[in-house]
Amino acid sequence: MLAKDVTIPLPAVGRVPAVPALAALGPPRLLAGLDGVEGLGRVAHLTRHGSPPDLSASELVALAEDTGLRGRGGAGFPFARKLNAVLAGQRRTGGRAAVVVNGSEGEPTCLKDTALLLYAPHLVLDGALLAARALGAEAVAVGVTRADVARSVRRAVAERGPLSTPVRVQLLAERFVTGEGTALTDGLDHGPGLPSGRKVRSSERGLNGLPTLLSNTETYAQLAVAARLGALGYRATGDPAEPGTALLTVAGERVVEAPTGVPLARVLALCGLGPGQGVLIGGYHGTWLPPSAARTAVLTRESLAAHNAVLGAGAVLPLPEGTCPAGETVRVARWMAAESAGQCGPCVLGLPALADALGQVVGGGGQRALDAVRARMRAVERRGACSHPDGTARFVASALAAFPEEFAGHAHGAGCGRPVLGVLPVTGREAYGTDGPPGPGGGRRAGQHAAAARSPAPGQRLLVDWTLCRGHGLCADLAPGLVRLGADGYPERAAMPLPARMRRRAQLAVRRCPALALRVQGGE
Repeated sequence: MLAKDVTIPLPAVGRVPAVPALAALGPPRLLAGLDGVEGLGRVAHLTRHGSPPDLSASELVALAEDTGLRGRGGAGFPFARKLNAVLAGQRRTGGRAAVVVNGSEGEPTCLKDTALLLYAPHLVLDGALLAARALGAEAVAVGVTRADVARSVRRAVAERGPLSTPVRVQLLAERFVTGEGTALTDGLDHGPGLPSGRKVRSSERGLNGLPTLLSNTETYAQLAVAARLGALGYRATGDPAEPGTALLTVAGERVVEAPTGVPLARVLALCGLGPGQGVLIGGYHGTWLPPSAARTAVLTRESLAAHNAVLGAGAVLPLPEGTCPAGETVRVARWMAAESAGQCGPCVLGLPALADALGQVVGGGGQRALDAVRARMRAVERRGACSHPDGTARFVASALAAFPEEFAGHAHGAGCGRPVLGVLPVTGREAYGTDGPPGPGGGRRAGQHAAAARSPAPGQRLLVDWTLCRGHGLCADLAPGLVRLGADGYPERAAMPLPARMRRRAQLAVRRCPALALRVQGGE
């Protein structure tokens, strides 16, 4: 039986930057000791949690395997596999390694990592240092995007005194793509903090070029809890297939710790909410659940997968009855367009065009506008150095599927008569439409970061580096039939199989590309 549902009374002050209120379903683990206090200093932390054990690398891997621990930042990658990949990388680099804590949380729908780093930073540091000692890592770096969070973590580091593994806390640019793995390590290495486009895992080459264990804030906190409880103790709570608890950000304001396997409806009820018109799961790269699905879904990967959804970074956003779903979607799409890193043409041009097309639907643009939205979604998929274009297209596609009558009604002039209340949170500039779309610099900060294209595959391929391509279109003239341009003037595909008969044409296109954005991969 779960214990009585608890709300931990910490104030929510403002919205951007928000200070999250906390709540728990059943006895909290990550949020333990925070009832009635504004955070755990070093002494309070040790009083509540005790000292963590020291584990060898093999013991840490075994713990991660026995608890089934997965990353809590979005992809849900098994933590044991990450550890093993870093250990393999160390064998190639003479034993050197680094540990990175991803506390960037660039999505405004998420506050769970902010809550941990503000209120329980020592739990996160415990997990990161536990991993660093096991791996023999030479440094721990914590990347954050809020000044108050940086101060909190630095204060916690100072409370610990001299450390055998140095811990560095760095304030990074606040934008949506900062948390992408290569962007994060690039920022921590004092680069522009942009996605590289390379298919190189951080476990092979991350911070300072070293094999790097890179994981989300909550993952390290979960590791610290698991190390103290042991595998059996950790598995005593939650769904047997996915044991433990999870942190959720509900409605962009309240952070809830809940055992895995609990009904989504129960989490909403704890926050005084219902499913409304639908519930967005996983944030702005996530999926809308209709009210009927939100009432029956439980917080497991299997249950959510049945609705083509993943919990991702734990964002849960119910849409109230009083707001316009179509207008809310346009507002978020415009914000997502403004969050482009500004280095890949199909993203810089394609996301504003997608948002514009959505705006035309809401403005009564008819079936032609609806068709344009779908064409714009296809035009950005798999055409960027990171997942931002694909995730944005997925968000829009899910909204069209969840609210078909709303979009059709607006497109054909009927509208819904409801205002756009702005219940889906965004930060800073809400729409590029107020001052034009992002230009070649894009996003909130400009930058250019050279990168290789896609990962190797058998045979020869002509590859496009989206971080360099500027849409000159010369490649299509030099290699007709091989390179086809999209409506935006950029190649339709990032990787094209290269038949022998087109090899000379492709090599000519590589040599003459003004942006040096093409290369041939594989074979002779």
